Amino acid sequence: MDKQTLQAYDTDAAGFAKEWHEQAAPVDMYDLLQHHFKPGPTVDIGCGSGRDVAWLVANGYDAHGFDASESLLQHARATHPEIRFSFAALPDLAGVERGVYENVLCETVIMHLDPETLPDAVRSLLDLLRPGGTLYLSWRVTQHASQRNKTGRLYAAFNKQVVLDQLGAQHAILSDTEQTSVSSGKTVHRLIVRNTAAAAAIDAGRTTREG
Repeated sequence: MDKQTLQAYDTDAAGFAKEWHEQAAPVDMYDLLQHHFKPGPTVDIGCGSGRDVAWLVANGYDAHGFDASESLLQHARATHPEIRFSFAALPDLAGVERGVYENVLCETVIMHLDPETLPDAVRSLLDLLRPGGTLYLSWRVTQHASQRNKTGRLYAAFNKQVVLDQLGAQHAILSDTEQTSVSSGKTVHRLIVRNTAAAAAIDAGRTTREG
């Protein structure tokens, strides 16, 4: 995570949490999650104040939130004491177990990373998926050159091909769209990917054993 961006979140975690909770619910995103996510272990990477983790739990997902801001995590734990929140930071996501999650959510986080670290960050997110698992990855689109807003947060400009180049043969794209977010009013790119080849391999192994 970009250090200046992280400092901005740590400095005014309560203010950001208030802003996010007062925004209109991202029903367009929630509709996509309900359509593509399946029951099972779920993780929200960059969970912030916990709004989306709370939605996941309320809708039956076994969800765990991770964030790089200790101040935002403190707010999330105070607001949603029944939900698990832990520290982890992109691009490496040290401490987050690989290959065990049915669903991985990373909503408008990666544009806060140095573009040079994006390939490693995307691969880390993909590595969290278990066979058949689904990744929802989105980022705010910045045209031309990276910029910082008045709080100092980084909004990196990068071509989506940087993200797509990290996908392996086992990663099937279920959705790849760019639109205005109902919640923030900003242009957001959304990519939904499933680890289908691995699921097929497991199904083949099961068939062989049953035969």
